[in-house]
Amino acid sequence: MRHYLDHAATSPLRPEAREAWLQASGLVGNASSTHGAGQDARRVLEDSRERAAAVLGCDPIEVVFTSGGTESINLALKGLWAARRADADAIVMPDAEHHATMDTVAALVGDGAVLRPVGVSPYAAIDVAAFRDALPGAALATALIANNEAGTINDAHALARATAAADVPLHLDAVSALGHVPLSFRELRGDASDAVGLVAMSVAGHKIGAPVGIGALVASRTIRLTALLHGGAQQRSLRAGTQDVAGAAAFATALELAEGERESESIRLAALRDRLVSGVLDRVPHAELLGDPDVRLPGNAHLLFPGAVGESLLFLLDMAGVAASTGSACQAGVAEPSHVVTAMGRSERDARSVLRFSLGRTSTDADVEAVLAAIADAYARASGSGPGVRS
Repeated sequence: MRHYLDHAATSPLRPEAREAWLQASGLVGNASSTHGAGQDARRVLEDSRERAAAVLGCDPIEVVFTSGGTESINLALKGLWAARRADADAIVMPDAEHHATMDTVAALVGDGAVLRPVGVSPYAAIDVAAFRDALPGAALATALIANNEAGTINDAHALARATAAADVPLHLDAVSALGHVPLSFRELRGDASDAVGLVAMSVAGHKIGAPVGIGALVASRTIRLTALLHGGAQQRSLRAGTQDVAGAAAFATALELAEGERESESIRLAALRDRLVSGVLDRVPHAELLGDPDVRLPGNAHLLFPGAVGESLLFLLDMAGVAASTGSACQAGVAEPSHVVTAMGRSERDARSVLRFSLGRTSTDADVEAVLAAIADAYARASGSGPGVRS
């Protein structure tokens, strides 16, 4: 039996989202067509947009459907950069961001942007004061609401207030936070909807049980954003292309279900996570929980296993039927130290010795027990101290 503890990489498809996708995919018609079939599709699409907006705390027109988190992040950052003020060339970015953000900013630096990095705490929390100090005159800023590896939840409201005060556009990456943290675009932006500050927020469907390939960028009505894709004005001229009606319907369904169960699931998952962490530390006394011990995603357990290579631990656990991760799935197959761990002030050796267990709505006591049954032997073997292991 396989025990899946990698929900932060992707979560199982919800049956209700699958059914919504199947029903909507049976419609024949382009939502931009004016005939009856097209307008049937348009009604499903716009109903899905309204439902998504209700969960995300924004106006329906602010929901721009995309293919997922990476496209949303690229659209926000590249689009804001292209539409920046002529005298602004700096991008403010904390050190422990997701690679979708880091790589996009690196591409913009190649086009002339100047990076203003912001440090994070030993828990991977963004230093709000340092973030605020880096803002004056910047073209834009970006930040994670919740760190995808360490699980630490940042003070997104403080970051949004800082950018609004500095008159700097802000993009928030809410991909890891979605379904686990209360999200309201309006509340994060504040009551001045026409003010510069929070102007964009990225989310992805497959993190909450929607199909892979659907997500959204919440883009404020007043955003100055240059589109990446051209060829139509389907979504406020911010994203061209035939819209994915079935994906939007499935996404809206998954969003509603995730929000409806968020509070109860947070309590349940936090209890499971605490059992997992406590059990691992009992069995591997040298292990250490990384990230904020309290202000963290409920299903996240990011653990350091000193002296063991994370890739080896991952392989040994997989052989025991446990699926986990060494960090961001976007870096899968690349054996490199975690930049999040080094940003927290840890050594490169430590950055190669971490595992992330992430729980979700299908997680059970049996999944936790499977980890606890396998972890001591896996650690002994991965660290070279187990029987039959040669150094």
